[in-house]
Amino acid sequence: MLFNSYSFFIFFIVVYGLFWLLPGWPAKKILLLIASYFFYAAWNPLYVLILLASTIIDWWLARVIAGAEDAVKRKLLLIGSLTCNLGLLGYFKYGHFLLENFQAWCSAFGIHYQPLPFDIVLPIGISFYTFASLSYTVDVYRKEIKSDWKFTDYALFVSFFPHLVAGPIVRASVLLPQIEKPKLPSINQIGWGFVFLCLGLVSKVVMADTVFTPVVDRVFTAPEKFCFVDAWIAVLSFSGQIYYDFSGYSLCAIGLALSFGFYFPDNFRYPYAAKSFSDFWRRWHISLSSWLRDYLYIPLGGNRHGEARTYLSLMLTMLIGGLWHGASWMFVLWGGMHGLYLALERKLQSVRQSPILSDTGKRLCIFIVITVTWIPFRCNTLQQTWSIMRSLFDVSAIDAFTPNSIVALAAIFSTLIWHSYMRQRRLENVLATVNQIGKVAVISSSLCALYLCSGSNNTNAFIYFQF
Repeated sequence: MLFNSYSFFIFFIVVYGLFWLLPGWPAKKILLLIASYFFYAAWNPLYVLILLASTIIDWWLARVIAGAEDAVKRKLLLIGSLTCNLGLLGYFKYGHFLLENFQAWCSAFGIHYQPLPFDIVLPIGISFYTFASLSYTVDVYRKEIKSDWKFTDYALFVSFFPHLVAGPIVRASVLLPQIEKPKLPSINQIGWGFVFLCLGLVSKVVMADTVFTPVVDRVFTAPEKFCFVDAWIAVLSFSGQIYYDFSGYSLCAIGLALSFGFYFPDNFRYPYAAKSFSDFWRRWHISLSSWLRDYLYIPLGGNRHGEARTYLSLMLTMLIGGLWHGASWMFVLWGGMHGLYLALERKLQSVRQSPILSDTGKRLCIFIVITVTWIPFRCNTLQQTWSIMRSLFDVSAIDAFTPNSIVALAAIFSTLIWHSYMRQRRLENVLATVNQIGKVAVISSSLCALYLCSGSNNTNAFIYFQF
């Protein structure tokens, strides 16, 4: 059930109507829990068992960890939680990848090894709910959150359908207290919730699927057929596609949660206005980058144990962050490139204090480098990546602009201007300054654009569903 599908629209109408009809907060929470499991079962009913098993194990282990007084026992229990969660993720998400690479390693040494078929389908959202659940047991171990939550409350935290399959990775310390305390959404929250949902769908259906996807797919499908102009427009368009696709999902999730009275933190803060690579990661997929910082980079040593250890921690964090996105060396390459950028940036900041470029120059340079770095993220192989890179500098012929490429180019430049303007602003505050006529015009034009663009694109899955 995709947020941009008619089936989800019906599902939401039914659940939202029942939410207001049922008396009492406990009944409403049970409704949301049942609805969330139904939502997940719509993808594959059997994978509900994996979600339930993960939830039961972490809820029980957290309570045992909190009750254990012996430090060694607490650590062993935490290791048990890590093993269960990462083992689950490793088997379903990385099992085929590891087997394939082991086979290649054997072949390199002249060993013939033919493994049995590994036909396991990746459970949707497993990366997101595993990280959310894992952070809970770690926080309990650190004594940063209590462990005596009701099982149904904890199960709702893990499975709540707005963030279940593609984030944001909402932490237990943020969502569990909201679930525990009785509440109903205010008129203001409902209004903003539906505004965010509408804008999120526009980002996905209009911008990502209609404006950018055709331009990206045309070139990335057969990069050897294109050169300078088309290649650059396609690469720039993928920057737009992945931003609007994923930020659109996050806006939908935030809006849906808000319509029920729950607050989710921002997941994007206009990342293409970043002045540095570290600034980019404070603005892009914030729930993942902050998770990696708090549960990986800092435990690895962070910047507390000298320069060499800092760079090692930084690179390992980004490599693992890349691998989190998918079982492919292309994602590892993408993460490693970002790790290298962050390390070089840190080194340069330590030796040079005076800025070389203006703020606008910094933003443009960072955007161009980020855009080129998206290439291995989008490509399936090194050969495809190299073909795209070669096309970017192939000026042997000049491609003719097409109507789609002109629209996409205008859209990406408009996005850069919008991000620059919104860099230090919040959307809620900007929209609050617009008069009622302007607000009606924004919502009306958004709904019209959705209607016009939803003909054949209303079932396109979000990119981050595959992660």
